[in-house]
Amino acid sequence: MPLEETGWLRGGACRSSDPELFFPLAPSPAQEARAKEICAGCRVLQECRSYALRAGEAEGIWGGLTPQERRRSRFPAAMGGRGAT
Repeated sequence: MPLEETGWLRGGACRSSDPELFFPLAPSPAQEARAKEICAGCRVLQECRSYALRAGEAEGIWGGLTPQERRRSRFPAAMGGRGAT
C-alpha cells in the first residue's frame, strides 16, 4: 500500500480496536454488526470504503462493508443481466 494512498488509516476509528473484530477467522452476524458500529462513527469511512473497493480487498470489514457487500457494490446483479450469487 503506497503511503500517499493510505495516509487516512491514521484517522480510522478502528485503530484502537482489536484487528480480529475486522478480520475474524469465522465471521458472525454479531461481530459484523459490532465492526460496522465502529465504522459508522469513523471520520475516514468514505476514504476507507473507496480504498477497499478500488484495491479489491477480499477480506475483512472495510468502510463498513463486508467482503460480500463490497463484491455486490463492485459487480451489481444488473451487470450482464445475471442474478447475484
